[in-house]
Order: sequence, then C-alpha cells, then structure tokens
Amino acid sequence: MLNSLSGRFLVLTIVFVMLAEVMIFVPSVARFRQDYLELRLERAQIASLAVLAEESLEADLEQELLTNAGVFNVVLRRDDMRQLALSSPLPGPVHATYDLRDPSTFVLIGHAIGTLLDPENRIIRVIGNPVREGGLLIEVTMETGPLRAAMIDYGINILFLSAIISVVTAALLFLAVRVLLVKPIEGVVGHMKRYAEAPEDARRIIRPAARVKDLRDAEEALQSLQTQLTASLRQKERLAQLGGAVAKVSHDLRNILASAQLFVDRIEGSEDPLVRRMAPKLVASISRAVSLCEATLAFGKAEEPPPSLGRVGLAAIVAEVIDSERLAAGDHDISFAEDVPATLTLRADQEQLYRVLLNLVRNARQAIMAKGQPAEIGVSAWEDDEAWWIEVRDTGPGLPPRARQHLFQPFQGGTTKGGAGLGLTIAAELVQGHGGRLELSRTDEGGTTFQIRLPKSDVTLSSAAE
Repeated sequence: MLNSLSGRFLVLTIVFVMLAEVMIFVPSVARFRQDYLELRLERAQIASLAVLAEESLEADLEQELLTNAGVFNVVLRRDDMRQLALSSPLPGPVHATYDLRDPSTFVLIGHAIGTLLDPENRIIRVIGNPVREGGLLIEVTMETGPLRAAMIDYGINILFLSAIISVVTAALLFLAVRVLLVKPIEGVVGHMKRYAEAPEDARRIIRPAARVKDLRDAEEALQSLQTQLTASLRQKERLAQLGGAVAKVSHDLRNILASAQLFVDRIEGSEDPLVRRMAPKLVASISRAVSLCEATLAFGKAEEPPPSLGRVGLAAIVAEVIDSERLAAGDHDISFAEDVPATLTLRADQEQLYRVLLNLVRNARQAIMAKGQPAEIGVSAWEDDEAWWIEVRDTGPGLPPRARQHLFQPFQGGTTKGGAGLGLTIAAELVQGHGGRLELSRTDEGGTTFQIRLPKSDVTLSSAAE
C-alpha cells in the first residue's frame, strides 16, 4: 500500500497538512495566552471598580473578588495616580513582568513558548490597558500554573483537531488522486501489459480516453508507438513469409536452370555462326541466374557468403551490362555511354560487381522507359591512391520523394510502379560487403547519379570479407 503512488501521496498529504497545522499551532497558542491574560486584566478591573464604589470592603469579600479574577494584586492607575485597589499576600517573588499594551507577534510567541517550557508555577506581573477607558494602566500579579495548564489543554485540542483535519483532507485528496490520476495510469499500464502479450493484434492498441490533458497526451503517444510497432511487426512477418516463398522458388528455379544449362552446353557445339555467337552470352546469363538462386537460398539462411575477391577488368563487366540493358531497351530512345579505361583493374568479386552495376543501370533504364522520354545512361570509372570510383548516371526523371526517403530499405524504396524496391538494397549490401559504400550523389529533374567507392586498403577488404 505505502509503496504505491496513491499510498505515498496519502502519507505525504498527512505530513504536509500536519506541518501546516504545526506552523499555525504556535501563533494560535500565543494568541490564546494573550487572550487569557487580557481576560484576567478585565476581571481584575471589574473587581477594582467594586472597591472604588465602596470605600472599604470586608477582607473575605476582597479575597473573593481576587479569587474570581484569578490574581493576587490589582493596581489601577487613574489620573496619573497609581492605586493599589486589591491586594493579598504573594506566595513568592515576582519572576517576570509582561507588558500587553503593544506587544509584537514575535514577542508574544517567545513568551508563549517560554511559558510552555517552564513547568514551575511562578508569580508574574502583567501590565495592560484598562477596557472602556477605565484608566491609564492596570497591573496584576498572578500564577503561571493555571495559565500553562490552560495553554496545554488548548494546544491538545488544536492538535487533535489538526489531526482530524489532516486525515480528512488526506482522504479526500487520496480519493481525488485515485480517481483522476492513479486509475487512468493503471489503465494505461494494463493496456501496455495486454498489448505486450500480442503486439501484432491491432485490437489491443490503446484508445485515448483520459480527460486530463497530460494523461491524454501520454495515451496518444503510446497509441502512436503501438500503431507503428504493430505495422512494423506485420511487415516483418510478411517479409519472413515472402523470404520463405522466395527460398522455395529459388530452390526449384535453380534445378530448372541447371537443366537448361545442360542443354546450352550442347548448343555450344552447333556450327551455326549466330548460335555460336549468342551461346556464350546465354551460358553466362544462365550461370548468373543459378548463382543468384544459390545466393538467395544462402541469404534466407542468413549465410550470405563473403565476396570472392580477385583482380577483375571493369571495362568488360560494364560492356556486358550495357549490352544486356541495350537489348532490353529495344526501340525506346535510350542511349548508353561508357567511360571506363580499358586497363582499369580493381579488386572485387566479379559476379557481385556485375549484379551491382546491373541493378543500377536497370533501375535507370526502367525509370526512363516508364517516363517515355529520350534519355542517356552513362557509366564511368576512375581511381586514386585510396579507392576505385564507379559512377552510374542518367538524364531520366529523377527519384520520387518516397524512394529518396527509403532509398536502401527493401520493399519501400521502389523507383517504378510495381517494383519491389530490392535493386538498390541488394546493390548497397554487396558494395558494403566489399568494404565500400554506395551513395546517391544527385537526383533532380535533370537526372540521377550514384557513386560507388571501393577501397584499395587491404585491411578494409579483409575485414569486409570476414
């Protein structure tokens, strides 16, 4: 109970209310002491008026008047003359004198605390102003015992009343906080627990219902978080299902392509010049398809093999990619340009580098064909002391905003309608496997440019291959 938010709030409320009451208690007791003494002065003044009315009083009557007033002596000053109106023997010496004519608050508080802390029954002199202008000054002597006892009784009553007020106030605040804060917070916690049991179930997403603005803001933020998380989990589930389907298709497709490869091997023995010229390219395409299926199966098992690094001529790879895409472009008004030094040799995995360039050039070609306007696709390369650089540029329509936002994310960065958005993702991962990077240099209405940087450092290459 005390470890809960409402329990601690209850205890703190009681403590703070009691502190407030204690701060009020001391001035209240000081005020009670002043009222008590002023009442004794008033009674003493009334008793002195009886003496003034009669020139002489019997001793018994005089003692009765003093007893009723609660004092030993009464001195009344009238017309600048000090008169001892009533008197009786003092049981001891006068311990202190207190002037009530114009006391400050702090003086009254100090005198009240002193009276409470002193258990001895002492004799004190009290000076005050007579009521109803009955003189210039009135002075009495009295005991502190009855005064202290009355102050203690009053203080106990004040503390008892304060305790009741504290408990009632704390209970009301406890109920208010319980209803307005704790219950809604417990509701949010309950929603979070139920959502954690099945985060993919959209029915368990919280619906903001709090009336308190801060709690409603928290519920709305939680709703947004849960909505995004549920959507992400659903997408990952679909990706996992798609990955399983792709792995199955790749497995069967690999077997089909393996059979096709056997037939192509026989075609290579044909005497037809056209067949002899086209057969090597057909064999290379089928071989790459088989390798891609095997890589897809390995990727599905999270066992993507590292690149097999070796010295490869870039010009031949670029020429093969452009020949393939020029054939795919058909009658569309697309021109291709190559600016790759014939002697440029770099260290890379030939098949993976081919896939990187093919994805980039094919994306550009498909975007241009979808727009239906003439354009150019160019591939250039150069090297410096630290890296090899390859640039693929086009004069097409540029990347759409969604593709820029999710450039290298699978199934989200598609540049053409109906595309899966895997080309750039695959290219970026393959380049990263070489220890390099694939970056978007420019994209606007005038075209798009991608740059590939492959480092020459042996340390980077060896770490990428691990």
